[in-house]
Amino acid sequence: MSAPENLKYTKDHEWVRVEGNEAFVGITQFAQGELGDIVFVEVETAGDELKEGETFGTIEAVKTVSDMFMPISGEVLEFNEKLEDTPELINNNPYGEGWIIKIAIADQSELDTLLDSKQYDELTNS
Repeated sequence: MSAPENLKYTKDHEWVRVEGNEAFVGITQFAQGELGDIVFVEVETAGDELKEGETFGTIEAVKTVSDMFMPISGEVLEFNEKLEDTPELINNNPYGEGWIIKIAIADQSELDTLLDSKQYDELTNS
């Protein structure tokens, strides 16, 4: 499956959808496929200012627990509370209802370091 063209991506398999000075962040179709059935998402960083690369939460699947990393610097504004009761939204709709956090972008120029959909597809198909 090709990565949606309207998003930016990290090599750690997070995606970013920019909306003005804010951005939604989630994990990619590839990442959720590698993790398997997602059973729990923990984000305790709401309200925190985090730098690019810092851990913003963890995601637990049947087989493993993985850290999730900030794709760009910013303040974590919101956690997708739907994931508390239905974490499988990430499996079913990772680019839509399965978003994980919303952030206030601290530095728009950091977006330039992210991958576009073509570059991400090359990364995951190599």
